[in-house]
Amino acid sequence: MTPRAADRARFDRATASLDAPLALVDLDAFDANADDLVRRAGGKPVRVASKSVRCRALLERVLARDGFAGIMAFTLAESLWLARAGFEDVLLAYPSADRAGFAELAGDAKLAAAVTVMIDDVAQLELIDAARAGGAEEVRVCLELDTSLHLLGGRVRFGARRSPLREPAELAELARSVARRPGFRLVGLMAYEGHVAGVGDAVAGRPLRSRAVRLMQAAARRELAARRAAVVRAVRAVAPELEFVNGGGTGSVQHTAAEDAVTEVAAGSGLFQPRLFDDYASFSGRPAALFALPVVRRPGVGVVTVLGGGYPASGVAGADRSPVPYLPEGLRFDPQEGAGEVQTPLLGSPADDLRIGDKVWFRHAKAGELCERFDTLHLVSGDRVTAAVPTYRGEGRTFL
Repeated sequence: MTPRAADRARFDRATASLDAPLALVDLDAFDANADDLVRRAGGKPVRVASKSVRCRALLERVLARDGFAGIMAFTLAESLWLARAGFEDVLLAYPSADRAGFAELAGDAKLAAAVTVMIDDVAQLELIDAARAGGAEEVRVCLELDTSLHLLGGRVRFGARRSPLREPAELAELARSVARRPGFRLVGLMAYEGHVAGVGDAVAGRPLRSRAVRLMQAAARRELAARRAAVVRAVRAVAPELEFVNGGGTGSVQHTAAEDAVTEVAAGSGLFQPRLFDDYASFSGRPAALFALPVVRRPGVGVVTVLGGGYPASGVAGADRSPVPYLPEGLRFDPQEGAGEVQTPLLGSPADDLRIGDKVWFRHAKAGELCERFDTLHLVSGDRVTAAVPTYRGEGRTFL
């Protein structure tokens, strides 16, 4: 029996009494992935990216482990909810225009002490001030550095279009704006290198593209390490009490952590190890989050149909954003239909061994977005379900 076949057998045993569709997290794999992130971080704390987990119970589980500290959230409403739930260090990774949320933050000492908001523009400070509604609590602020690699005088760009701030002088000037403005305190600097952390460099069957990605990422790491160090020096000259410098992502943890200027790294997808994170040369994780769909039809030889399945991931639309049938091995989508809204045909010889009601196990392309489809995660250890915990959706929280 192959390792994947053994996994299928234990997942089927663990969920034998449960009807699909369902989602599970293999705790043995989850914990092993957490250990690997800590190892690659080389002694620097790992801040957990909540958008890649979207389950309070699992956030609590990973933050209870040595080597992890703090949450990186994705909306202000989520940040406040997590802080009210007892999480004491929540960094909002994206600027917000949630006026009601800012009024709540500025009016509550506990929330203001726990949540740090992201800015890259004085206009965002003005929006927060206008939203205070009388709240006088000091708002903790983090600046974001644009990490994208510019070549040929900026005509060629690699990296997401995030912050407009690239140069040390630009970030120092915004730091001075924060320092001059009552009611704010600059505590952090963030620089997320998604073109390194989130782009696979060892894609199966694409050796030339993979080599090109590796060359780009090596150049990006060199350029960013020098620029980030200069930015940190410039910002600390304005705000010597700066508490943290955050960088990285699952795919770049070990490289970012090696920079002296960085005090902590962020990661989240590596806990679940979705399929887009299989394509890295420097590390390999264990698939920890899967979902099962039931066989409901057998249209013919070598074909079964499962219920549901159209769960695409965000990003540029393409085949790599679709989930993939994982267990049993050897199933594939019908190229004329793909993953369907309410049903999905699957092709391959393993289909002939599947009966009505059997489960087919899938992996999502990205991490936390799977939890927007399911309200419960069944936590599996060995071949038994040890708990069923709500996702954000299961707690009635859909932040985006």
